[in-house]
Amino acid sequence: MDITLALGGGGSRGHAHIGVIRRLEQEGFRIRAVAGSSAGGIVAAVYAAGYSPDDMEAIFSKLDQSRLFGRSSGEGPSLLGLSGAEKALDEFLGGQTFNDLRIPCAMAATDVKTGREVILSEGLVVDAVLATIALPGIFPPREFKDYLLVDGGVVDPVPASVARGLAPDLPVVAVALSASVAPGDGAVHLPFPVSFPTPIVERITHMRVAQAFNIFLQAVDVGSRALTELRLQVDMPEVIIRPEVGDIGLLDTVDVHKVVRLGEKAADTALPELQRAVAWPNRLRRRFARFNARKTAHSQ
Repeated sequence: MDITLALGGGGSRGHAHIGVIRRLEQEGFRIRAVAGSSAGGIVAAVYAAGYSPDDMEAIFSKLDQSRLFGRSSGEGPSLLGLSGAEKALDEFLGGQTFNDLRIPCAMAATDVKTGREVILSEGLVVDAVLATIALPGIFPPREFKDYLLVDGGVVDPVPASVARGLAPDLPVVAVALSASVAPGDGAVHLPFPVSFPTPIVERITHMRVAQAFNIFLQAVDVGSRALTELRLQVDMPEVIIRPEVGDIGLLDTVDVHKVVRLGEKAADTALPELQRAVAWPNRLRRRFARFNARKTAHSQ
């Protein structure tokens, strides 16, 4: 039962992808290619490099999440940095290129110069990951060739079309980490990448700049949810898996194991649909439906 995966963005919610992958493998699904945006790009890269879900859960649970967003002197304009994240990625991806990966992999990024999506599938994997997670204004953009790249979720939160391009004959399973837009959903909390005395932290978190930062990230999250729904309607993946992670903020410090379990639960719920999607007659019908939908769209 061969499939290809499209892993969506969602910051700290991204650990749910690990649980989804674990359950898919346990049920006999063979992941032949993987595409990712933002947090989904991290999991896509590490999985494609050959790490198992157990390996990934162990690696991410041991990371000091409070130190991932430190700034270095060479980073571009941004509120937070990615020097800690880059160091962590270097430890388990090293100098690997996309050609070194175990299965085909690609990541979505956005060129702020043109506003277009850029598919990253060559060169150093770490560089591509740092581009796809570069939330605009929050993390520094990455220069690549003639592009200035930021988070892939700006234009493609769940890169189903990218995944389909990696393996056109296989059903696409999309994992969306967005929740419905409702009051109180997805609260975001200001992370501190360096250690401050507790009284100082408590005072800073009540300042207007921290409150404004929270509002900005919540607005980004709301926009991403709406765009996710539009892209999924257009790209038509065969299966959409939705872990219940809407109450986790984009940059929250989380219990990795608990978020992984949420991914496993969502995959279990989707198993009947997954079984139908890999059946050959169903795949033919879905492909015909996609063809007709695109034909209709072009004729309008």
